[in-house]
Amino acid sequence: MRLRELYEKAIQAGTENDPRGKDFVLKDLERRKKDFDELKPPEKDFFDPESIHNPYADSRILYGSDDDEIKGILAGIDIDVGEILLADNLRAKGRRVDLLLSHHPSGRAYADIYAVMQMQADILNLFGVPINIAEGLLEARISEVERKVMPVNHMRAVDAARLLGIPFLCLHTPADNMVQSYLQRLFDREKPYFLSDVIEMLKVIPEYRAAGISSVGPKIVLGSKKRKAGKIFVDMTGGTEGAREIFGSLTNSGVSTIVGMHISEEHRKEAEKSHLNVVVAGHISSDTLGLNLIIDEISRGDSFEIIECSGFKRFKR
Repeated sequence: MRLRELYEKAIQAGTENDPRGKDFVLKDLERRKKDFDELKPPEKDFFDPESIHNPYADSRILYGSDDDEIKGILAGIDIDVGEILLADNLRAKGRRVDLLLSHHPSGRAYADIYAVMQMQADILNLFGVPINIAEGLLEARISEVERKVMPVNHMRAVDAARLLGIPFLCLHTPADNMVQSYLQRLFDREKPYFLSDVIEMLKVIPEYRAAGISSVGPKIVLGSKKRKAGKIFVDMTGGTEGAREIFGSLTNSGVSTIVGMHISEEHRKEAEKSHLNVVVAGHISSDTLGLNLIIDEISRGDSFEIIECSGFKRFKR
């Protein structure tokens, strides 16, 4: 498979599993195209044309040519300079590494990670939070994240891949959409009664089972095993943690339990004030599940050799 085809299949899978719905995403892309058409020529130089076709600013081909043939992939949750040197070493030993596949973004995809956070407002709205409240609370948080990533040396890993001539791709929100969709459908279908039932359902999933064996399995961080799960909100996508002030609005909209990848101590304290239950499924294990699900999608009809690294473990479905 060529690099461009692989990338486009991944974006398509992420779009089809976007919790806002595919039609919503397509309308957003239409708006971006209109915004681009209205720009004056000097402004168009700074517009990312990829954003007209790919709604997720944190997922990009970071280095490589569209026609690069991909058969062997070094896949990891994070691909940094160390992993790129590892890929070069593996190549020297005869292993085929045609692509570096990272879940977490690098390069311009990391610099623009704040741009995908707006989708959190739309997801919250689907769970009953008024859109004006969701957008209002997120605005400050989005600006905070933008300022936080501004001074980062974004191009370190991309430069290493370029110097060694190894194509480099990151798939962040598309993979996060996959795990969010997967788990939300699971809980909506099975309707776990107690928080203990939520934990047991997660432990059956291979990625979370493997994490549990390594002492980083799913855990209740607010609530107890015998508390009722009620309405469950799976919070796995949208770039990074949103506004901590949102928890009261979630409670008012009927949400009883949040199942997320991780939660900061500041966010946990705010959730506690709103009497929410919080289950942390696990960060790396959730990222691994999302990446596995998206690899399953792009692998249909093609066979790739996947070399696991940087916390990623391949499980096929």
